[in-house]
Amino acid sequence: MSTPAIPELPTGFRFGAATAAYQIEGAHDEDVALLHELGVDSYRFSIAWPRLLPRGTGPANPKGLDFYDRLIDELLAAGVAPAVTLYHWDLPQALETPSDSGSAAGGGWRVRETAEAFAQYAALAAERYGDRVERWITLNEPYCSAFVGYAEGRHAPGAEEGRGALAAAHHLLVAHGLAVRELRAAGAQEIGITLNLDRIHLASALPEDRAALRRAKVLHNEVWTEPLLAGRYPAHEAETWAGLADGPWRLPGDLELIGAPLDFLGVNFYRPVTFAAAPHREADPEVRTAVDIGVTELDRYRARHTTMGWPVVPDALTELLRELHARYPRLPPVWITENGSAEGDTVGPDGRVHDTERIDYLADHLAAVADAISAGVDVRGYYVWSLLDNFEWARGYGQRFGLVHVDYDTLTRTPKDSYHWYRGLITAHRARPEEPAR
Repeated sequence: MSTPAIPELPTGFRFGAATAAYQIEGAHDEDVALLHELGVDSYRFSIAWPRLLPRGTGPANPKGLDFYDRLIDELLAAGVAPAVTLYHWDLPQALETPSDSGSAAGGGWRVRETAEAFAQYAALAAERYGDRVERWITLNEPYCSAFVGYAEGRHAPGAEEGRGALAAAHHLLVAHGLAVRELRAAGAQEIGITLNLDRIHLASALPEDRAALRRAKVLHNEVWTEPLLAGRYPAHEAETWAGLADGPWRLPGDLELIGAPLDFLGVNFYRPVTFAAAPHREADPEVRTAVDIGVTELDRYRARHTTMGWPVVPDALTELLRELHARYPRLPPVWITENGSAEGDTVGPDGRVHDTERIDYLADHLAAVADAISAGVDVRGYYVWSLLDNFEWARGYGQRFGLVHVDYDTLTRTPKDSYHWYRGLITAHRARPEEPAR
C-alpha cells in the first residue's frame, strides 16, 4: 500500500504529540525517550492539579512539584519543548464535595470559589515551571468539564443538571481569565486555551432544523468562543436555554476578564456532527438538563468510521478553521492541540502494529490544515492525539488512539507504523528549504 503524500505545510510549522496526566501518567523517562526518537518539536502534557495541591488549595505537595520538575528537565535535555495544560479534567475532590472540603469551596465548577482556587494553582505552577515552559494551556475542552460532567453525567462528577452545568461553564471561563492574569504576571511565554469545537452541519433547510442548528452552535461552540474571542455572550442563548440561562453566576467585569488577549487558540478536532430538531425530553426548567436543547445528532456521513464510531471527514476541519477565521477578527494564531483516530490495533506476528487507517487519517487531516492555511488561517502547529494508548475516560481501555501500542498486562510499548510514519514526516518537513521572505 502506498504511503500518503507529505502535506505542504509552511516551513515554520511545528509538530508535537499530546497526552493527559490522568490517562497515562507514570513512566516519564520512557515517554521522553519515545518523544525524542519521534523527533517532535513539542510535547503537550497536563499537570495533575491534585498531585500539586491535593486539597485544591493550601500547602503544595513537594513530591508532586518535583515530579514535573524532572519531566520538564528531561524534555528540555531531549530537545523537546514543554507545553503544559493546567486542567485536563482532574479536579481535586475536596473542591467538588463540600463534606471533604471543610470550606465554602465545595461544589466544584458550580461555584466561583473553584475558579479562584484554580488561579492559585496556576500561580504556583507558573512560579515553579514558568522559566522552562514554552506554551501554557489553561483548560482542555471545558465543554466536557461543564456539560459532559454536569449535564450529561458521563464524566465526573456524574451530575445531570441545568443551571449547575451553565454555572460550571461560566466559572470555567472565569478560571481561565484568572489563570491568564496569573500567568501574565509570572512572565509566561505563550498562553492559550484548548476548545473542542465542532463543525456542525445543517440537517435540512426546514425552519425547525435551522433553529436546531443555532441552538447546537451555542451549546457546542459559542458558549466559549463568543466571550473569549468577541467579548460577548452568545446571541441565541435565551432561545437555547430559556429559563435556565438566568442564573446569578455572571458578575460585572467577567467578560473583560474572560476576553483578555490570547497568544493562541488550541483546537481539538476529531469529526463533524449533524444536528436536527427534536422534542425536549423535559419542558420544566427545574428538571431540564443543560444539554436538553431540542436537538438530535444524525450520522449521514458516507465515510469510514473509527472504532469510536466517529466519521472520518477531514474537509470538516478546514471548514471549521475557515469559519473561525471569518467570524472572529480577534482570532489569535491557532494550534491543533489534538487530532487522531481510535483504531482496532493489534501487535501482529511480525511484532509490529500495521495501523494503515490511522496513517491515512493523520495525513488527510494535516492536508486539511494545509488547505486552511492556504485560505488565510494562521495555524502554527499540530499535536497528534495521542503519543500512547491510554485510559479513554468513560470508554475505558477499549479505544486505542496512540502512536505507541501499550500492552496493558505487561506494559510493553510498541511503536506502531503510524509512529514511524509521523517521524518520517517530521524529518522530511525539516529538510525542506526555507521559504523566501515576503
